[in-house]
Amino acid sequence: MPRIEEANGLPFAIYRAKFLPPRLDPTLRNATAQGPHNISFETSATVTAFDLEACFDLIASSSASAYAASSIGWSPMKKRKEMKLPDLRYLLLKDSTAQIQGFLSFMLTYEDGHEVVYCYELHLAPALQRQGLGKYLMSLMETVGTNAGVEKSMLTVFVENDTALKFYESLGYTKDDYSPEPRKLRNGTVKMPTYVILYKSLSEWDTDDDKSEDNKKGQV
Repeated sequence: MPRIEEANGLPFAIYRAKFLPPRLDPTLRNATAQGPHNISFETSATVTAFDLEACFDLIASSSASAYAASSIGWSPMKKRKEMKLPDLRYLLLKDSTAQIQGFLSFMLTYEDGHEVVYCYELHLAPALQRQGLGKYLMSLMETVGTNAGVEKSMLTVFVENDTALKFYESLGYTKDDYSPEPRKLRNGTVKMPTYVILYKSLSEWDTDDDKSEDNKKGQV
């Protein structure tokens, strides 16, 4: 069985034990956070409807306008449907009262023929931003990808979100070859993409030199 299908078909407990560290740092603290914050792992099937709606509210409050202004568009119905995709996994950040304060959703999947771990959403309540929690959640997702043996970690970010772009760049993400490029329309107008696809290599062989060699192989 192919690696991605095998990984996504694993029972919850085995997936958790095989791909994530034993401890998800359940007592994260920082100077501005109010008390301990726990991280839990869930699937789209095990996350409660209450928590899923709280995650949706975080997306809507922080990104609905950006979605609406982009070529992707904003549809609450489509977003809720996407959040229930069978292979989607969640890292939920909760406060001491078990309320969702942030989350990261991701999936082991294929992107343009490559085995990847794809970050679907990363959102934190405003009070918990710039505390290292986003970086920590990303590191957990990348650990899943590394332990699953995929080539790279990928994500999509809106070009207008300069803060997010700088954040991901600080983690080592760069523009992927399959990210959309500007398009020149028939009337001469140049249409700029509204989002960029970023990636970070998780395998030793996926280097720039290797990509150059692959490109040379395709040349006559």
